[in-house]
Amino acid sequence: MSKEAVDSAALDASRTDASQAPADAGDAGYSKDLKARHVNMIAIGGAIGTGLFLGAGGRLHSAGPALALAYLVCGIFAFFVVRALGEMVLYRPSSGSFVSYAREFLGEKGAYFAGWMYFLNWSTTCIADITAIALYTHYWSFFTDIPQWVLALIALAVVLSVNLISVKYFGEMEFWFAIIKVAALTAFMIIGIFLLASQHEVGGGKPGLSMITDHGGFLPNGMMPVVIVMQGVVFAYASLELVGVAAGETKDPQKIVPRAVNSIMWRVGLFYVGSVVLLALLLPGSVYSADQSPFVTVLSKIGVPAAGDVMNFVVLTAAMSSLNSGLYSTGRILRSMAMAGSAPKFTARMNRNQVPYGGILLTASIGVLGVGLNRIVPDQAFEIVLNVASLGIIGTWVMIMVCHLAFVRRAKEGLITRPKFRLPGSGITEYVTIAFLLAVLCLMWQDAEVGRKTLFLIPIVGVALVIGWFGVRKRVDREARGLTEPPQEKQDR
Repeated sequence: MSKEAVDSAALDASRTDASQAPADAGDAGYSKDLKARHVNMIAIGGAIGTGLFLGAGGRLHSAGPALALAYLVCGIFAFFVVRALGEMVLYRPSSGSFVSYAREFLGEKGAYFAGWMYFLNWSTTCIADITAIALYTHYWSFFTDIPQWVLALIALAVVLSVNLISVKYFGEMEFWFAIIKVAALTAFMIIGIFLLASQHEVGGGKPGLSMITDHGGFLPNGMMPVVIVMQGVVFAYASLELVGVAAGETKDPQKIVPRAVNSIMWRVGLFYVGSVVLLALLLPGSVYSADQSPFVTVLSKIGVPAAGDVMNFVVLTAAMSSLNSGLYSTGRILRSMAMAGSAPKFTARMNRNQVPYGGILLTASIGVLGVGLNRIVPDQAFEIVLNVASLGIIGTWVMIMVCHLAFVRRAKEGLITRPKFRLPGSGITEYVTIAFLLAVLCLMWQDAEVGRKTLFLIPIVGVALVIGWFGVRKRVDREARGLTEPPQEKQDR
């Protein structure tokens, strides 16, 4: 992304007086019921998910201890993305988040692309989540005879119901989900450190550096497996940007958001990098597998009773949390788009509890398609949608950084004032982050099984976006000129 391209995008944006930040019509009508503890735990929940609890097992097996480095590198760039978003949030909090900022600084095309790529990410992640929930539930014999698609449908119905009640219930659900995840990780790390310090045998061997040096070293299978897992590692950090959306429904974002964003870096270092290093010191990477949580692998090796049951419950919680977050965030993003004409009008509707139910129901409807996918190809449903979701999150993060470049350009022109909470190294950091994310896409070609198939989807997604834009551009123009009635703002009774 060249400097000239950013300048051009900024010039093509709305010509309104930028010194007065244009209000996003999609922000009207929300309650401010999310408290500091909700937003802080939402930030933690976004940083800890199934990518660690389950995905780390298969990645450790293929990449070895170097996986910790992959998590660290991707975590740094994920932090840059959220820090850039956090700066724009303090400039103008909005439930439309980066879509609202893209509209202001890049124009409606930028907002359209950012919004629908985000919807692509979360609607497909929704399918992955309900698939994962069904698979995890089948772990217990009581549920074995229940078809996978039925369990997926039940999970979707439960989380959808909670989201439709009120934002306060969403916040409480995320708060307790995050508490469970943090408590489980903390307990494991205490146990792991004790095993390491006491030299207690784990699976017949003594933990320590010998688990790395005696089993192929830091890169037991070379550098290429580390490169290949980057796609999955980036996806593991998806939903960190949820903090920006939640800021629109809290009373004091100026204090809450900086704390939540800044805490992400040490959480990544402690929970992701720290956990992977600990796992590598306890057992050889070859012992872990994609079929089992690495934490269950360790605990079962030392004979902890019901380790599988406990960790399966935690992983199930992580998947429920992800599904909950996806429905929440897409509801707000789609409402912001609908008020500008680039999303279906019904997604602008809110119920009496100030919840944008139209957008939530649209995302849930894609989840219903996922239920059908679970019935037709239950063994392949998870992998199919995960590939599409990875394109969505990379596209969204790139747009956040492009938007921030235009935001900074506007500030240098004296049209707006940047807050004191800023992206470190702005002007360089954005380009480096964009280059890294695009490099991850290019490196996917090395993975013939999954990554290459994902890249083949890019032209299809691109064509769909172009067709969609030509379908909505007239309505977008009319909304921008105020020639039509805005979508329903009135609360449905």
